[in-house]
Order: sequence, then C-alpha cells, then structure tokens
Amino acid sequence: MKIQDQQQFDAVNVFGMGAPNTGFAQYFIGDSYLNPLTDPRCGLALFNVTFEPGCRNNWHIHHARSGGGQLLICTAGEGWYQEWGKSAVPLVPGSIITIPAGVKHWHGARKDSWFAHIAMDIPGEEPSNQWLEPVRDEEYNKLEG
Repeated sequence: MKIQDQQQFDAVNVFGMGAPNTGFAQYFIGDSYLNPLTDPRCGLALFNVTFEPGCRNNWHIHHARSGGGQLLICTAGEGWYQEWGKSAVPLVPGSIITIPAGVKHWHGARKDSWFAHIAMDIPGEEPSNQWLEPVRDEEYNKLEG
C-alpha cells in the first residue's frame, strides 16, 4: 500500500524509523533512517531501513570471498529493487529479496510512498560493500506500477 503521509506510515512501520542515516547519507538520494534491531556484536546485524518518498540508495555491490550478499524483507509502504541490466521489481510488505554477493543493485522507496525494509548482510568470508554511482533521476522517474 502506498503511503504518502508520514504519520500514517509511522503507524504501520512496526520496527520504527530510528535515527537519520547520516553515516551513509552520501550514498543515498533523499533521506533515510536506520533502526538497529540487533546488536551487531552478536554476529548478525539486522537494521530496519526507512526511506522517505523518492529516496533510494546508490548502485552498490556486496562482495565476499565466499558466501555474503544481502537479504531484504519489506515491511511497510512500497519501494523498488533493481539489479544492473534488469527491470526494476516493485516491493510491498512481505516481499523478500535475496541478493547474492557480486550483484550490482539498488533499492529504495517509490516516489509517492514511504518505504521500510529489514536489511541483513548475509554472513560471508571477507565481506565488503562497494558503493557506486547514484541511480539517475531520468531512470528512476520512469518507474511505474
């Protein structure tokens, strides 16, 4: 369900908005928020990531010598996920995206809806993230559906 009103979105964003995502703001167009759901020292870091309407992260790749990648579990609002060279996939609550290591991709909100997902880095050997170019407005604004 598309949600433009922040108060309405806050009521359904069951894991909470959290704090402004200032540490990674340079890799996002628009404002995003992070709410840690686990203590990363436990070995499994889960974050609820909230995107304002129109917010998306840059193209990026999760690398690992073995294993690795990322898992997204969509929880509120509507968004997009796209792999390089493929069409964008709409995301709604209940959508689950498994992103293997080495796949160039981006994810974020629709231009007309707040969006939240739980993000988990899949454990792997020597994991790292490579942040790349922003998703161009011309391409993002063509997305519909």
